[in-house]
Amino acid sequence: MLRLLLVLPVILMLLDEDYEAALALFALAGLSDALDGFLAKRYGWKSRLGSILDPVADKALLVSTYVTLAYLALIPAWLVIAIVARDLVIFMGAVAYHYLIGKYEMSPSLLSKINTFGQIVLALTVVTAAHFTAVSMGFIDVLIYAVLVTTILSGTSYVWSWSLQAVRARSRSHCG
Repeated sequence: MLRLLLVLPVILMLLDEDYEAALALFALAGLSDALDGFLAKRYGWKSRLGSILDPVADKALLVSTYVTLAYLALIPAWLVIAIVARDLVIFMGAVAYHYLIGKYEMSPSLLSKINTFGQIVLALTVVTAAHFTAVSMGFIDVLIYAVLVTTILSGTSYVWSWSLQAVRARSRSHCG
């Protein structure tokens, strides 16, 4: 819940170009995510609601940050479009699978984890560069294209794996 509550303050800090405060809020969000994960694993504090809220909070913070960074012309809008399109395809695929095939346990793929890590690194690097201006634009460009590639690959991977799951589930239902 804390990460969801941090979304608006992060956006406001970015729009106000208070990059130092935005970085501090990102750090707080990261610490709350780490603490949440630790407690869930250590004490078995897991719930269906938590399994939904955790990725929603991560996506809300990342996507709103990316939209804001594009608005501030710190990253290209086409990258945000690619990221949002990937997330929408995954969401719509999950909904379609649920209603057309059946329950599906969503777990992030390795490519998706790499993509999320890359998105976080890029956002932090861009905000850091906006504040300290000590980061090479060439490095940021490399990160931008790396995030684009992992976005496309992870989105394609989800579509492919869910399609295979759907075909297998359909063939089992027709054979049984």
